[in-house]
Amino acid sequence: MPATKTFHYNSIDAHGRKLKGTVEAANETAATQMLRSRGEVPLELSQAGQGMNRDLKIPGLGNRTKLKDLAVFARQFATMTASGMSLLRSLAILEEQTTAVSLKKATSEMRSDVSGGVSLSTAMGKHDKVFPRLMVAMVRAGEAGGMIDSALEQVAASLEKDTALRGKIKGALTYPAIVLGFTVVMIAAVLIFIVPIFEQMFQNLGGEMPAITQFLVDASHNMWWIGPLLLTLGIGGSVAYKRQLRQSEDFRLKVDRLKLALPVFGPLFRKLAMSRFSRNLGLLLNVGVPVMQALAVVGETTGNEVIAMAMRDVQSAVRDGQPMSSALRHHKVFPEMVTQMIEVGEESGQISQMLDKVADFYDREVDSAAESLTASIEPIMVLFMGTVVGGMVICLYLPMFTIYQNIQG
Repeated sequence: MPATKTFHYNSIDAHGRKLKGTVEAANETAATQMLRSRGEVPLELSQAGQGMNRDLKIPGLGNRTKLKDLAVFARQFATMTASGMSLLRSLAILEEQTTAVSLKKATSEMRSDVSGGVSLSTAMGKHDKVFPRLMVAMVRAGEAGGMIDSALEQVAASLEKDTALRGKIKGALTYPAIVLGFTVVMIAAVLIFIVPIFEQMFQNLGGEMPAITQFLVDASHNMWWIGPLLLTLGIGGSVAYKRQLRQSEDFRLKVDRLKLALPVFGPLFRKLAMSRFSRNLGLLLNVGVPVMQALAVVGETTGNEVIAMAMRDVQSAVRDGQPMSSALRHHKVFPEMVTQMIEVGEESGQISQMLDKVADFYDREVDSAAESLTASIEPIMVLFMGTVVGGMVICLYLPMFTIYQNIQG
């Protein structure tokens, strides 16, 4: 029989009360499992006479807090807590290894709060600009149910899937963005370098330039102020747009409605929103978050103001005793398949499982739509670039006909 060791611990029980004492176990993992079997969540665990001095190297994150950073952070956190490591030990390791500045600072402050007796979810909720509300709600539910490691595992899986979906969307939009940028560079190059050569040639040969050619010549002469003006307007418009998105709910609603109504990208945005809605709501309900709270959180985490507004209406309907599925049918943004699956889940008592199936379905739909969009938009963008550049070249050669007629005369 292996020799037992004495471990000092700080923990919280299912009622949120902070406990401390000692426990005899063969190792740290066994001590943690012993505490969990008593319904306690270990906050700190150390062997008597030793500190927590061991190091565990974990790949660092980026310099900024991005969704990918959070996904890696959540996966590391879930792995460590599931292995029996205490919260404080896990947070200390994450703080040491994380290189993203905002995430590192938030982790440090969380560790200080937790060591002072504050729950992990409360400490995490103080950093709402770093940790999404979905993550905080999931952790809070995991604490209440004594399954914080399972909650972190599900958070990690959700963030990883969201990261993958965003990557597919960015991949679909990358090609048209590159082609559009290249087209702008080509137009600027023609106006700056090619048009002056043709202008000098036309002046030497004589002849009157057509209006469209004269327009290109005038644009070439004024590129010294038109270029900086367009660049300034673009940057200023982007800043104003982002500020308006943050400050105005009505503006966000109009923008998101426009996104969903776009002829090519609209269906892709709708499928992405349905995937996030189903995934997030299923996760929250699965860990025991109350329906009303889950609906409020989902409204803020789908990234679409149309769904956020719908969630507020659904909350009111559910509060009045109506089924969620019937309330969702009043909003056209939700396809019939989604409401039917939720209705089946309500009747069978397996709504979270049904929502997971809906999310998996739309994940596949997003994959397919992104691939189709990429395949169909490539020839369109090539045609667009060829039309713009070719049109400019034709406009430059139009005066040749007048010059030829003068020579013939």
